[in-house]
Amino acid sequence: MLMQQDTDDLDGLVRKRIRALRLAQGWSLEELAGRARLSQSTLSRIENGQRRLALDSLVTLARALDTTLDQLVENDADDVVISPVIDAAHGQMRWPVRAEPGITVIRQRLTGPPPEDPARMRAHPGREWMVVLSGTAMLMLGHRRLRIETNQAAEFPTMLPHALGAVGGPCEVLGIFDRDARRSHQRTTGAPPEA
Repeated sequence: MLMQQDTDDLDGLVRKRIRALRLAQGWSLEELAGRARLSQSTLSRIENGQRRLALDSLVTLARALDTTLDQLVENDADDVVISPVIDAAHGQMRWPVRAEPGITVIRQRLTGPPPEDPARMRAHPGREWMVVLSGTAMLMLGHRRLRIETNQAAEFPTMLPHALGAVGGPCEVLGIFDRDARRSHQRTTGAPPEA
């Protein structure tokens, strides 16, 4: 149960967030009030703490600000610095990304070339995005061989058969997987679920 001090802190944080999101859009009180179908004076009182935060107002404000209610009211995070989860068995480091539910970030060191055998290439639902941190990676994507150098990125639909490996020595890759892609890789590699 939240103590009164925690409730007051969260209340103030939500009000600041509403104002900051409005200003980031370049909107006046009048513009956001119109989008949220609130009066300008109601919105002003919400932002400056003179009106109680009501759930129905927060829902319409979240929609108008193009965010979710969860993101609007989430508590201030104490853990700004995120340490990786190390999976030594698979040579991976993972950073849980809280901003986007279902997204996983994995840093991987690749030492060998991608498999040439099409039977060893994977295809599964989802999307993947990757950037090469060092070295050169080879992405096998269907019948294409794509050479990806340091600081270059690739994004591709995972329904195309694909495999990844290193070219000319080890390389490090940072991969971002949506929920479907992550599940498929976990089933295939036996990697532990996201922390």
